[in-house]
Amino acid sequence: MAGRSETLTVKKREPVEETAEPVGQKRPNLQRYRLQVDRQTKSSFDTLEAAEKAGQVIKKAYPVVQVAVYDAVGNELQVHSVTFIIFYKIKP
Repeated sequence: MAGRSETLTVKKREPVEETAEPVGQKRPNLQRYRLQVDRQTKSSFDTLEAAEKAGQVIKKAYPVVQVAVYDAVGNELQVHSVTFIIFYKIKP
């Protein structure tokens, strides 16, 4: 076999900007009241009434799951039960 007489040229890549964050890697912008279903935050609301209304809709459709509204400023967690609401004060 004869040796290759051709040369291979390699092109340099242009630098890619790293300032843009990958899609899906940003943290969501959370408001004060966070709706939690089975201890997982599903959405957040500006007002307590809006969060409670959304929680009641979920609790009525799925009575088995635990629905809670967490107040990030006051560190309070409201757990919505089938018949009553329980208030917890979380120590900072």
